[in-house]
Amino acid sequence: MTTTYQVHTDVAVITLDNPPVNGLNWSTRKQCLLHLEQALADPSIKAVVLHGAGKAFCGGADIKEFGTPKALEEPNLSTLIIAFENADKPIVAALHSVVMGGGLELSLACHYRIAAPSCQVALPEVKLGLIPGAGGTQRLPRVLGVEAALNMIVSGEAIMSERLNMVPAQKLFDQMAQSSTSLLDEALDLARDRSALRPLPKVRDLKAQHPQGDAYFQFAKNMVKNSPQAKHLPAPLKAIDAIRQATLLPMAEGLAFERETFLNLMWTPESRALRHLFGAQRNASKVEGLDSNTAVRNIQHVGIVGSGTMGVGIAMNFLMAGLAVTLLDTNQAALDKGLQTLSLNFESRVKKGKLKADQLQTMLKNLSSSLKFEDLAPCDLIIEAVFEDMKVKENVFKALDACAKPGAILATNTSTLDVNAIASFTQRPSDVVGMHFFSPANVMKLLEVVRARETSKEVLASVMAVAKKIKKIAVVSGVCDGFIGNRMIEQYFRQAGFLLEEGCSPEHIDQAIERFGFAMGPFKMSDLAGNDIGWAIRKRRYQETPQMKYSPMLDLICHLGRFGQKTGAGWYDYTSGKRDAVHCPLVQKLLDDHRAEHGLTLRKISDEEIVQRLVFSLVNEGARILQEGIASKASDIDMVYITGYGFPIFRGGPMHYAQEFGVLNMMGAMKRFALNPKDDAEFWQPAPLLQTLAHAGRGFSQV
Repeated sequence: MTTTYQVHTDVAVITLDNPPVNGLNWSTRKQCLLHLEQALADPSIKAVVLHGAGKAFCGGADIKEFGTPKALEEPNLSTLIIAFENADKPIVAALHSVVMGGGLELSLACHYRIAAPSCQVALPEVKLGLIPGAGGTQRLPRVLGVEAALNMIVSGEAIMSERLNMVPAQKLFDQMAQSSTSLLDEALDLARDRSALRPLPKVRDLKAQHPQGDAYFQFAKNMVKNSPQAKHLPAPLKAIDAIRQATLLPMAEGLAFERETFLNLMWTPESRALRHLFGAQRNASKVEGLDSNTAVRNIQHVGIVGSGTMGVGIAMNFLMAGLAVTLLDTNQAALDKGLQTLSLNFESRVKKGKLKADQLQTMLKNLSSSLKFEDLAPCDLIIEAVFEDMKVKENVFKALDACAKPGAILATNTSTLDVNAIASFTQRPSDVVGMHFFSPANVMKLLEVVRARETSKEVLASVMAVAKKIKKIAVVSGVCDGFIGNRMIEQYFRQAGFLLEEGCSPEHIDQAIERFGFAMGPFKMSDLAGNDIGWAIRKRRYQETPQMKYSPMLDLICHLGRFGQKTGAGWYDYTSGKRDAVHCPLVQKLLDDHRAEHGLTLRKISDEEIVQRLVFSLVNEGARILQEGIASKASDIDMVYITGYGFPIFRGGPMHYAQEFGVLNMMGAMKRFALNPKDDAEFWQPAPLLQTLAHAGRGFSQV
């Protein structure tokens, strides 16, 4: 049973009990309706309270049912809402913890609402490429006012109940409860107090209006069109249209408009992509071999080895999560610089209102520093963030093995090196794991967790748990050169180099891929990360895999010391204190001279070809990674690229995009690229997994 029914003298309590967030799947809707009918048919029952068990009132509809017959099967959510709205006995919604999506829409069909403190309220459907589909765009403006409702619906963000209660003339909450623990008792009192009042108040009978009318809605649309977050998504604009209808049409017609819009959006590629990513994020935490019974180590004190940019960023994550941190470096000047950077970063957050001064003081009290490895002895987790050189890593891990307490987790932040080899430098390889943070580490959401050959289940589970604590999206990777993200991005950047040889400018390539939706193109990205990093990898490749083909043009600027933003010059020029990429005539001349010297024939290359070569290179390498078991799910690869590399969310990640494009269609393009003498024909041979999928007519979601 996913709902329960209890009688408290003369009030029936219907409790949603469908963990974890009391989602309104078909079974829950059916049971809820049956309980409502039971209460309405019982003459001894004077009123009804709708409550939610556990840690949520209701998190909304079940996304697994979206696009399936179950979503529309009776009773669907709209049918349930109408039944609550038309009940002839008062219904009080007792709201607490989480009230989102269909849960909020159902509460708006109740006659009264009482909210506990710190209740998160949201209509987050736009984050799935949709609009509310069960009356949210029609009822919320009636109780909260058009502007407040529009801001909530278009952003999809959760707002605390206390803040909503302060909205002038709001009718969302009839009463605020003293606490979550007293909520049910206060809801019962409210139900009894209103049990004899008639007529019963209905949200649909209220008016929704805005004094500026169409001028306001046009202003709202202009704001959305200029928003980087929403400009590629149809749902926010459609939500504004639906809210406008709430001010113009009778309720029934407004609901019909909303429903039609919702169903049309359901089949858009943007909604499919966003719903895919919603599931991908949840599934990333489901790791083969781990379950709820896997032991998790208690991590309260974290050591960071290396006080450079990465070390400082990593330290900030743990300090913001309330953990103790010891920052270690072997050089006093470097340590002092790192501590100064950390302090400045935190002070900047205080100035921007993202951090309170007292919170900063607490964090600084949790921070210690040292020049001696012995001072890391109390740490539960130690993360190495030093120079990307295997000999340096060896020295660090031998030192850690000697000083760390038994049971401490030893993690490396390496972005490409062999974690199995790093683990072998210790006498405790089962305690060694990769934790690859992305720069800037205190901002980027992605954490690649690298499972080495002997990494224990307990260590892996512990790292996944601490990743959640520091609000990272953790994706598990096996061991290979570059893991998931950097192994794929190397192929992407190789293609960018070949395109330079064939006549493209760095600006043309960057602009084409940015118009596709990437946050930044390959050359801006390389300038941000540091061109010397990619150069170091290529120099290693020239020795280890001399048959691997690269464009020599990628090394030209590195020979001049143009390493990117950190040197003020890379593929672009940069002004001190700014990140704006400025065209550099010197780089253009460098490329032109190289082409002339080597007699390279140039051709006009379309944006479409640029995008396909860059994106399909990611997909082909991703398919190999899947087949090798480095990634366990195609959706994990998509999460890596969405959260770590700026792949456009409205396209769902490279593997999802390939599925939407059609694997067979993609292979046709790859065959054309293989005929290009300036490209790498061997690389463009489709990965065996691609061939299997194409022949079976399947996509990556079916792997």
